[in-house]
Amino acid sequence: MNGDPAKTANGDATTREWEAPLAPAEIRPVPHIQARFPPGPRSAWTEVSEGQWNDWHWQQRERITGLDQLEKVIRVTDEERRACVETGDQFHMGITPYYAALMDPEDPHCPVRLQSVPTMGELFASPADLEDPLAEDRDMPVPGITHRYPDRVLFYTTHNCPVYCRHCTRKRKVADPTSAAARKQVEDGLDYITLHREIRDVVISGGDPLSLSDDRLDYILGRLRAIPHVEIFRLGTRNVVTLPQRITDDLCRMLRKHQPVYVNTHFNHPKECTAEAFEAARKLADAGCVIGNQMVLLKGVNDDPKTVLELNHKLLMMRVRPYYIYQCDLAKGISHFRTPIETGRKIIRALRGHTSGLAVPYFVVDAPEGGGKIPVNPDYVVRHEGKKWVLRNYAGKEFTYYEP
Repeated sequence: MNGDPAKTANGDATTREWEAPLAPAEIRPVPHIQARFPPGPRSAWTEVSEGQWNDWHWQQRERITGLDQLEKVIRVTDEERRACVETGDQFHMGITPYYAALMDPEDPHCPVRLQSVPTMGELFASPADLEDPLAEDRDMPVPGITHRYPDRVLFYTTHNCPVYCRHCTRKRKVADPTSAAARKQVEDGLDYITLHREIRDVVISGGDPLSLSDDRLDYILGRLRAIPHVEIFRLGTRNVVTLPQRITDDLCRMLRKHQPVYVNTHFNHPKECTAEAFEAARKLADAGCVIGNQMVLLKGVNDDPKTVLELNHKLLMMRVRPYYIYQCDLAKGISHFRTPIETGRKIIRALRGHTSGLAVPYFVVDAPEGGGKIPVNPDYVVRHEGKKWVLRNYAGKEFTYYEP
């Protein structure tokens, strides 16, 4: 067509070709992009059927929770064996078969293994460690709701996660059945949000809210969506990383009903970017979800620029925007994961200007005692004199900008 409207027999213009509604079509990934995401291995589960392996309920039921199961998957070191026994009463072990299969069975320094298998470092409590490092319980007007910022709240909906990450900042609650969000607590939280008209943004967290059934999650999202002053909500989930089978077509159809929905997930290493994770992210994005990643800076896992650059490039191909890099919190028993703050600043300095801005997240410290997220990115201001600003770019060159 030449761009002119088509004419009917009586000379009236019909709809232009480009104005006609597009037929619905599934968005399929580009093959050479998808090829960069290898399928996760099966290791000790090679005899398991495809149907079972891809059933998230099966993955949950078959989680590794004890030393005897772990020894069938990796060559457990003496330290890991001792840690599994001695940390059990402080923080449970739980690893989905899918995520466990990503571990290097011979390397105790494998980044996936470090995040999921107990180590003796968890028994050491640094003098700076805190039971509730972000003072979430202090800012709870009702159980399960943390209301710290003016227009948004954190809504604690479950104590369950597919994998109990060893660096978890909520170790005091996660995996502890006594911290379960009972039905009354959830209802009280929904009532609080309804009554407080200043709340426009709800962060639905836990544990992992995708541990809930589709029906239960649908109910919570439906109640929130019916509140006129709630504009958006965010699902904080690591299922995309540790249990991508949870991202089913039924779940995505349900989420589509409640848009706008934001999903914040938690990839820490390129090894976690598998074909299964790619497909989970694709389904969420195709359902209209905006996905961001919140990486935690972990010693021995991702504390170098090359690893973070590779991770962030992979995330962007998955339609996941790198959002935050968190300095590791002051939770009890995770000081062996913490790096100097300067490590994070160096990583941002190595990213800025050397790759696209889309791949450069904010580096923040979620300040102890409820101080909130504080950016601690590199300073590119050399000096400021009146209306004159001397700035340094990514290559170390200085430039002068004059204010009007």
